[in-house]
Amino acid sequence: MTPVKTPTKGSPAKHRRGPGPSTPLAPVHDLDGMLRRLHLPTVRRLHGELATRAEAEGMAYRTYLETLIAEEVAHRAETRVTRAVHKARFPFLRTIDEFNFTFQAALRLQMLGSYLGPEFVTEGRSAIFSGPSGTGKSHLCIAIAYRAIQHGYDARFVGADALIGELSLAATHGRLDVALAPYLHPHVLVIDELGYLSHAADAANVLYRVVNERYLLHRSMLLTTNKPLAALGEVMHDGDLAEAILDRLLEHGAHFAMRGRSYRTRHLSEEDTPTRRAKAG
Repeated sequence: MTPVKTPTKGSPAKHRRGPGPSTPLAPVHDLDGMLRRLHLPTVRRLHGELATRAEAEGMAYRTYLETLIAEEVAHRAETRVTRAVHKARFPFLRTIDEFNFTFQAALRLQMLGSYLGPEFVTEGRSAIFSGPSGTGKSHLCIAIAYRAIQHGYDARFVGADALIGELSLAATHGRLDVALAPYLHPHVLVIDELGYLSHAADAANVLYRVVNERYLLHRSMLLTTNKPLAALGEVMHDGDLAEAILDRLLEHGAHFAMRGRSYRTRHLSEEDTPTRRAKAG
């Protein structure tokens, strides 16, 4: 074996010379393609423009990277909220900031307390909003559910009559368990307008299944009704099951009784409201 010659001190070594024609060049990366593969659309869109700005302003590498990642995170959060709102099937979108607490004197923002925080979901709380039409019950439930979405959870909105009708039909075909599933998985379920219409004869049975299953899963529920709670047994054709439903909703929940005129007819004088005209007649 031929011994390897070690360069003497001061003698030039071949590996100390600059890169020769045979030295491989650094690979040219497809940055756009890599960002696409990593599913970073916001970074793809902004990195070039931000790089120009960084060079002009002498931006530090860390600041450049933090700015790009912050934009990506913000975009993903916004996209998630948009998708969750669409999935929730709200008939309209309302926020708590849009609610007129001055017009609805029976309720104050402070009374909602932790219903607007993440503990509403983590502690499996529920609430019933009762009162006349137009007093803001649906608005508040949607606003609370939307706040839960902003906290990273998901929600589902359904009218009570549609829910009961769907589940009653499924029960007659032996498919109740399958039909229940979409209403059990969301972190927050809003059941709107219980008692506004005449419900099916087995309304208490199918609604109890929804409420009880979610109660066992510690999932939050929001219910609105235009009837006093004492009248829900008649609404659902079964006083005992109605009491069991209320018991589960209120164990870790609250009842908010809304009062006053309808916000929809606020432009009318008090004498011109339908309720006042009916009493006068």
